Amino acid sequence: MVEKLGLPMLKHRKPYKLQWLNDSGEIRVDMQEYEDVFPKETPHGLPPIRGIEHQIDFAPGVTIPNRPAYRSNPKETKELQRQVSGLLEKGYVRESLSPCAIPVILIPKKDGTWRMCVDCRAINNITVKYRHHIPRLDDMSDELHGYCAFSKIDLKSGYHQIRMKEGDE
Repeated sequence: MVEKLGLPMLKHRKPYKLQWLNDSGEIRVDMQEYEDVFPKETPHGLPPIRGIEHQIDFAPGVTIPNRPAYRSNPKETKELQRQVSGLLEKGYVRESLSPCAIPVILIPKKDGTWRMCVDCRAINNITVKYRHHIPRLDDMSDELHGYCAFSKIDLKSGYHQIRMKEGDE
């Protein structure tokens, strides 16, 4: 892939594992060099219209779930309110009068902050199941054979990167 893109390849005196790239090395330098491309904060508002919208198809004749909230202590309640306020301010969510209600729960992260998780099991139980072919691991490994550069991307607030279809919000 690197050769196909015409990018330079430098031999390293001591080959390294991918985890090492996160701590130092040329990749870190590139990120610092192009620091202005990476936003410090997640942008406000909905993502641009890209021709891809997430659509939720319910099975015919189902009843929309209305589940009670999980119990939470005052500290958790305050954190939930803070996170929801942040989502409202950024325009990712809006107040709703929908009959659909599903609970959320806070899960502690390694850094001591909280991740808000929405328990969508009740919704998942009534959606149309679309089956997609999952590639075999050995086939994927064969496709990668011979390549020498691999990367991954972690979209900050990934669930807010794709717009919902109007009416499915």
